[in-house]
Amino acid sequence: MRCAAAEKLEIIRLVEQSPLPVRHTLAKLGIARATFYRWYDRYSHGGPEALNDRSPRPDRVWNRIPDGVRDNVIQLALDEPALSPRALAVRFTDTQSYFVSEASVYRLLKARNLIASPAFIMIKAAEAFKDKTTAPNQLWQTDFTYLKVTGWGWFYLSSVLDDFSRYIVAWKLCANMRAEDVTATLDRALRASGLDQAKPADRPRLLSDNGSSYVAGDLAKWLDARYIKHLLEAQIAAFVDDYNHRRYHESIGNLTPADVYFGRGSIILAERERIKRQTIADRRLQHQLQAA
Repeated sequence: MRCAAAEKLEIIRLVEQSPLPVRHTLAKLGIARATFYRWYDRYSHGGPEALNDRSPRPDRVWNRIPDGVRDNVIQLALDEPALSPRALAVRFTDTQSYFVSEASVYRLLKARNLIASPAFIMIKAAEAFKDKTTAPNQLWQTDFTYLKVTGWGWFYLSSVLDDFSRYIVAWKLCANMRAEDVTATLDRALRASGLDQAKPADRPRLLSDNGSSYVAGDLAKWLDARYIKHLLEAQIAAFVDDYNHRRYHESIGNLTPADVYFGRGSIILAERERIKRQTIADRRLQHQLQAA
């Protein structure tokens, strides 16, 4: 079976995210295990670019990334060590108005020992909703996140996440997991989204688990030590700001949750496509001029 590099990468990601054993998933996809593991071995050592079919012909020299751009990519990686090759490629395109692919970034970082080979980790994928959301504020997800602070104990972060954009609409740091905390967080979300005055029928649907915090009637307590609460909240606020406004999500087109939630995603994607076309045209022109 001959597949394009993009198809091979998609198959690898499907297998990684499948709740089924590898052999069962591959059987459903019609891919031989030997073929898959050969692809994955190449991907592990060389990144997405290594999935391209090997050819005796040399690579297209005209599309080589200029040395100055390569240096800038490496510098961005050093300045932003938490970003993945995918996120670095998107960040570079957005901030430098010059297109560099994820595969190229991976290859540059790999050559300088700035990235480790991807680990083969199987994760369980949640079952998709029957009716997927098509716009912000149709469905909100609410849940608690556990935070253990050495010397202080356990704290709980109650959050409301917009399903369509992955945007954190509101959050609340709690000392316990109580129903009142959930209600207070939802009130914050309604005010932040401007839906506090909307009719009940026009408000988002709410998805939650069946934990006791969502069905109990007991009252919640806020942290007694206000200085501890303030210290933690400052760190959480910084994280939420980074998550909402700087972190690119592959599931929403490598946009930030804020881009999608506030409706500017289509403009950004169109600009990225323009930059990509212009960058490739410029590289081709430079190659032609040098060959003349």
